[in-house]
Amino acid sequence: MLQPRIASPMARIFLNPTSACLRCQTRAILRPQNRIPTRAFTTAPLLRLPATPSQPPRPNPQKPTDDETFVPRPLGRPIGFQEPPQPGQNTGREKVAKKNYSGMTMSERNLAKRVDLVEKWGTNYFRDFKNIRKYRSGKTFMANARIFKKEAAMYFPNFHGDTLVEKDADTTNVLKGRVSVVNVYSSEWGASQVQTFTSKDANAGLHEVLAKYPDAAQMVDINIEENLLKGWIISLFQWSLRLKKRKEDWGRYFVVKRGVGERIRETIGLLNGRVGYVYLVDEDCKIRWAGSANAEGTEAEDLTKGFARLIDEATTGATKTRIQPQTKNTNEGAGAAKEKAMPIPVPVAFK
Repeated sequence: MLQPRIASPMARIFLNPTSACLRCQTRAILRPQNRIPTRAFTTAPLLRLPATPSQPPRPNPQKPTDDETFVPRPLGRPIGFQEPPQPGQNTGREKVAKKNYSGMTMSERNLAKRVDLVEKWGTNYFRDFKNIRKYRSGKTFMANARIFKKEAAMYFPNFHGDTLVEKDADTTNVLKGRVSVVNVYSSEWGASQVQTFTSKDANAGLHEVLAKYPDAAQMVDINIEENLLKGWIISLFQWSLRLKKRKEDWGRYFVVKRGVGERIRETIGLLNGRVGYVYLVDEDCKIRWAGSANAEGTEAEDLTKGFARLIDEATTGATKTRIQPQTKNTNEGAGAAKEKAMPIPVPVAFK
């Protein structure tokens, strides 16, 4: 007959009852048994030591790390579009062609869709706020001390939105024919940054130029609110915006709810959706100067100097066109031949 197996601590107590007192017997029962510690399973290759000590990866000089300090640099070339803007562009109602995945296997189609999703979500709301914390309040570039030359400058795009006086308005109709200071922002943070360039307290000289040339100069605000709820709130409280602005400026305040794609942002430098930007746009809708985030150093003064120079360029050019006499020249043919023989000057980016 099989006998039940008794644990060793209890066996000593029951088989030799007189060898220990009652207190020692109780301790022996409650004392935990010493167990051999177990080791997690591992493979043999992991137990081998490497032949040479591992070296940390070398940092890529082309890609800055998080510990490095980002230093914004001035724009090295003009920004903008090659073609002049037209009213009715970038309304957000254009039909976007769907990407065709036909001819792919199921795995290839899934990989292609995954790449599209990564590209779409790679530029998100939180990336913008990370740049605000990391890159000097979101400053992506420094403003140039001088304006771009007209021959080298490129065009400011058309934005379609609502003003304080009408709906479905285009910025090109407002910018055409006048030298404009254009403020572009998408949040209260961006609006406060724009004020460091263009407010009366920060730049009184700019407002003196605006008051001196009311027919040739203007200031335009473009508030990009692609969030439908925020756009609806702004539309609901338009009466408060009208109280803060002069009546003649109501048509120069735009609320843009759609139509601002990645192509527009990358072309004119709107790299951070939470940061404010300031542009100098001439009477032909060309970008002649640009600034981002908070004004630093002499950027506000450079804005005023460039604005005054553009106004002088526009007014003197119009005057020369009006007073230029049309006289007949007997040596017209020789003059034309000499004009053709002259070399064409290479345009310089700045003036």
